[in-house]
Amino acid sequence: MARQNPQRRAALVDAAIEVLAREGARGLTFRAVDTAAAVPTGTASNYFANRDDLLTQAGGRIYERLQPDATTIAAGVAGPRNRARVTELMQDLVDRISAFRTGYLALLELRLEATRRPELRAVLTERIRADVDANVAYHLDSGLPGDATSVVTLYLAMNWLIVEHLTLPDVFPPEDMRGLIAAVVDRVLPPD
Repeated sequence: MARQNPQRRAALVDAAIEVLAREGARGLTFRAVDTAAAVPTGTASNYFANRDDLLTQAGGRIYERLQPDATTIAAGVAGPRNRARVTELMQDLVDRISAFRTGYLALLELRLEATRRPELRAVLTERIRADVDANVAYHLDSGLPGDATSVVTLYLAMNWLIVEHLTLPDVFPPEDMRGLIAAVVDRVLPPD
């Protein structure tokens, strides 16, 4: 295999995410990725051993792009440690994920595909478990209200709210999102 360009690999994986979001897992082919990345036919097959490799790489890249930067993480623990602050953090989460809509939709496709592909399931399980554990640790270490179960409950509620928001936005119109997020936090966390 020829020496590979890391920027081109990243562009191919980003193109795979876009294909997943637009076409679903069945539409994810090397040719579709080449077309989406605007590279010569056969380029993706030179960078990825097989389709499973491409799916796994896409799953990892989605999390890289969704991960908040260090400034955002540090700002998350600034200010009061109360339900209002948690509500702000949940709103920031929804906003950040909404800004990368195709990434989240691609992740949903990967989750469905993982039910049929044990290697992908193992990768996603490890990544998502680590993400949940990191969120619990961040929350508890920062002194925000609630316990580990509260964080997991918020994780589950926010994920489904995001699914509705990104896939069927008319179920809960965008103008209702802030109120819904506040209601979830108020019901999950203990009073201040």
